Amino acid sequence: MSDPRDLFDLTGRVACVTGASAGLGQRAAIALAAAGAKVVGVARRADALNGWAAETGANAAVVAADLSKRDQIADIAAQVAAPFGAPDIVVHAAGINTREAADDVTDAGWDVTMNLNLAAPFFLSQALVPAMKAKGWGRIVNFASLQTTRAFPGGIAYGASKAGIGQLTRAMAEAWSKDGITANAIGPGFFPTELTGPVFADPERAARNAAQTCVGRNGALSDIDGPLLFLCSNASSYVTGQVLMVDGGFTAK
Repeated sequence: MSDPRDLFDLTGRVACVTGASAGLGQRAAIALAAAGAKVVGVARRADALNGWAAETGANAAVVAADLSKRDQIADIAAQVAAPFGAPDIVVHAAGINTREAADDVTDAGWDVTMNLNLAAPFFLSQALVPAMKAKGWGRIVNFASLQTTRAFPGGIAYGASKAGIGQLTRAMAEAWSKDGITANAIGPGFFPTELTGPVFADPERAARNAAQTCVGRNGALSDIDGPLLFLCSNASSYVTGQVLMVDGGFTAK
């Protein structure tokens, strides 16, 4: 048997991570680079992206772009492939939660949520898949949510988009796994990020969420590293179409 650690080695791979300017997206970019991949981070905020790239070094590149603009996806895909070649791995961590109650959902809020959370992962993947097919190897990792299967107050648009991610992941797997491209999703529990800022700003609410997990705490950014590397590497070659909940057992109770 070869060294099991080699299963997680990403040396020679190229990864694209959306939402890499902060939170779980940036943590994903850090983890993939540490595992040997060359990583292109995509997000709207160039300053935050450049800060991450400066810390990461020569194996990092950035594309400042708004993925919610669907007519720009093809151009973004071309920019992503420019620094290191076409990606072998794409991690879709960019997202938005407008937190509009059902009675208050607006056209604009609904559209930006669906475009960024659901349409962008599909259309960016669609643009990058041909190069993965040519290599016979690829990894797509979407970001699902507790709201993929649970309804939270003020989350009707966000929840609908993340439920869609669950089915999108299965459909991607059905379409592309025969070409050596696996498609899976990570469903984070409560992690301290900009997106969950309102949750962690309320200590009592954060404590209630921690108590609802099986392990008795909310997530730390480092908790995403192992599951992400598993799904992005050869370690998960026979795993596709799955949503892996990384939530401390929140959805088990």
